This record gives sequence, structure tokens and C-alpha cells, in this order.
Amino acid sequence: MTTAMRIMPANPAASYQAHKAAIDAAIHRVLDSGWYILGEEVAAFEAEYAAWLGVSDVIGVANGTDALELALRAGGVGPGDAVFTVSNTAVATVAAIELVGARPVFVDVDEATFTLSPAGLAQAIHQVHSGRFPQLGRPKAIIAVHLYGHPAGMPAILDIARRHQLLVIEDCAQAHGAALNGRQVGSMGDIAAYSFYPTKNLGALGDGGAVATNNPELADNVRLLRQYGWRERYISLVPGLNSRLDPLQAAVLRVKLPYLAQDNRQRRAWAALYAETLAGAGVILPREAPGASHVYHQYVIRAPQRDALQRRLQAHGIGTQVLYPVPIHQQPAYAGRIPLVTPLPTTEALAHEILSLPIYPELTADEIRATAQLIRG
Repeated sequence: MTTAMRIMPANPAASYQAHKAAIDAAIHRVLDSGWYILGEEVAAFEAEYAAWLGVSDVIGVANGTDALELALRAGGVGPGDAVFTVSNTAVATVAAIELVGARPVFVDVDEATFTLSPAGLAQAIHQVHSGRFPQLGRPKAIIAVHLYGHPAGMPAILDIARRHQLLVIEDCAQAHGAALNGRQVGSMGDIAAYSFYPTKNLGALGDGGAVATNNPELADNVRLLRQYGWRERYISLVPGLNSRLDPLQAAVLRVKLPYLAQDNRQRRAWAALYAETLAGAGVILPREAPGASHVYHQYVIRAPQRDALQRRLQAHGIGTQVLYPVPIHQQPAYAGRIPLVTPLPTTEALAHEILSLPIYPELTADEIRATAQLIRG
């Protein structure tokens, strides 16, 4: 029999407790305002987050999946288009591609960073251009996922995209504040999508999302699309959706945003402590690419006996996660339906070895040392 969990893999309640008084006051401010859809609270968060990211526009939407879908739609992606992305990601990345009627093309990941492999991307584009997979359509866009808080190799990805005239969407759902060569993720591609799910580095108290861009035309398209295609109320200029960031969630995010950099520094400090205490423990530790600033939404190790290790930690009350246990191309909803244009050996190997250890700002050094000691056996 397992003991009660004493170290959670993630703990959004701890984040709430850390800012409880300010969050409660912000929620009451919204309730007292009488304005419960969009409005000044959402507009203020959009402006503050745009300034924090260093982009011209942020548009708040209902959740991270909608953010990806709206980014695709704003860029003109739809039926007959192929979108290149990874299979080791949250299923939302691929669900959004299919929601706009496009077809996903899976690319293998880099073995060091677990993010989209530029070499694999070039190979996959070549295969689609070859005409061997007509059912996938014409190459149109790339979704680069900044997985676990580590930035994807954007300079090489952008170079490939420019050569093939492809839209680049950054999936930043796990990477609020991550950077590469001094530039924030979300500011390098054409358009970016964020999730504010409660466990994210910048998390709301429910669903929430945003689209970020430096392209005024794309920003205008997203603003139209998120609310029925309205510029003037009740008059739809284009067919749109209903996807609006809730003012209550915007108020919570405004409280937390000023602490995001500090919280990310704490995550990096805990990652450094894991690295110190797990040295020589027989597991492969996360690595940072040159110039990358990892924000450790997840601290992901590779362990050859992953399942046994996870059970041992669970028996001692330490929660872990496998993100993700089955690559999307092997899941029942997608297997056999979406053709692979290239093999995905690294993606498939990772699914049997990766394990996310507890990491969030409110952890303690003793909890990390205890986790590491159990891993060491």
C-alpha cells in the first residue's frame, strides 16, 4: 500500500496561498466592477503581458488550445494545409491543427533538448514536397513547441521557414519567460500561443490563454476571430469563435505576473539543486542548449527503469508525472490515420524513459534532497 502523497508533482494551491490576499482582492475588484466579459481588466493584462514579453500585441483568449487554433486561423491555415510539429507534446498542439482542418506532419525531436529537431524538420518538409504524401496537403506552417520550459532551436527553425515561406507559430504553453540568446520565447516567430492552465509557470485559477505577436495584421485577425468576427458588436466581418479571457482570470494573472521572473529564478535554483544531488545517480539529467534559458516548467529526467522508479517514489509519497506516456502518433485517436513521413526514433524512445520530478517555486530544498535521495536508492 502506498503512503499519502506528501510531495506533489505540481501544486497550484501553493501558488494561490503565496498570493492569497492580493488574489482575493483582485477577484473582489472584478466582482464589484459589474463587468464580467473582456473589458478593462483583460485589456490591462494584455498590455502588461505584452510589455513583459517585449511584443506589440497580446490578445487574451479562453485557453491555450484556442490560442493555437486562433493563431493558425489568423495566419490563414486551413483545409489543404500541412503543419509541421512534434509528437512528444500535449495533444492540444495537434488538436488545434485539426480544428482548423489542416493536417499535422510529425517531426522527431532533438535528443538533448526534447524540442523540434531542425534537421528532422528539413527532412519532413522535403518528404511532403516530394509528392509521396498527397493526403497531407501543401506545407503551410510550423508549430515549434518550447517543451518543458526549454526553448526550441528557433534560429535554425526560422531559417528553414523563411526558405520555404512557412508561418512559424511558437507554442509557449510550458515556457513563460524562457529565452534564447536573450530573446523571450513568443517574440521570435510570427505568432505565439500561451496557456495559463493553473499548473503553468504563469497560471490562472482556471482555464485561460493568450496569443502574442509583433505583426499588427495577425493581431487584428485574432481580435476579430476571438469574438465572432466582430469589430462592431453584432456585426460579423468574418466567421469567428467565442474565445475570451475571463476578467476574473485576467485579474489573477495580473497579480502573479510581477512575480514570474522571481518564480522562474527559483525553478532554476531547484533545477540546479536536483543536478547537484542527482549527479552520478544513474539517470540522465536535463541539459540546456547554448544560449538557452530554461524555466523548468517540468524537471524531466531519463531513467532506463522509469516505471519501477516512479513506483518507488510513489510508495514514499512523492508524486511524479510522465509527460507524455504515449506519443501522439501512437495514440488511438491518431495511430494509422496520420501518416509518418519520417521515423520518430527519439520521440518513441523518450516515451519509455522520461519522468517529471516535482518542481515549483514553493518546494523546499529538503523536499528536493529527499526526492533525490530516493532516486539514488
